[in-house]
Amino acid sequence: MEYSLIKDIIGLLEEFEAENSGNLYSKDLHGFKSWIFDKESSENKDKQNEPYWEGKENGRTPESAINTLLVHLNRYAKTYSKSAIADSEFSTQEEFIYLINLRAYGRMTKTELIKKNIQEKPAGMLIITRLLKQGWIEQTESDDDKRSKYISISEKGRLALEKQMEKIRTATNIVAGNLNHTEKMELIRILNKLDRFHHPIFSRNIDSKDLISTVFKEYTFKN
Repeated sequence: MEYSLIKDIIGLLEEFEAENSGNLYSKDLHGFKSWIFDKESSENKDKQNEPYWEGKENGRTPESAINTLLVHLNRYAKTYSKSAIADSEFSTQEEFIYLINLRAYGRMTKTELIKKNIQEKPAGMLIITRLLKQGWIEQTESDDDKRSKYISISEKGRLALEKQMEKIRTATNIVAGNLNHTEKMELIRILNKLDRFHHPIFSRNIDSKDLISTVFKEYTFKN
């Protein structure tokens, strides 16, 4: 038996557990294989194939470029969404996103819906209040706990959403821009990885003044 191979595998498992402290990968064979794939892909990429980003020649970090580009893309997406709901009864893109989630996932509590949209509770409650006022969502009491209320999309909400869906789909296609299918799949994989990292942190509701120091202390950040 090749014991050196076993030692190498054990060493890799130890490295996997150390780097996966934030649970970016599932703690099973599938997660281990995904980690190895990402690790090999990263290590095998020649620096000559690195993309250019603004300010790179002056020492600007890739992390800085990623942050800026994500902010820019979010603003572009909001601009197209604003166009999609122009001359409609919707006031903001969040309103139709809330309705889309309710239509897709069914009834849920207000807190669940707000968390689904990655928003803070005060802002989310304002959106829900507007949707209730428009009659686009309905509120019912829980059968198990009368203190808990569930909300669901109403027929009026479905009609309002369907009326704008063609424009919303068009806006969604525009946001994906000139990416081909392979590039879209790769972008989804990368964004999913980032989402798996950030979502558990967001769900903890860490106080803003402690957020950065807490995350930096608990997670390993490697270039």
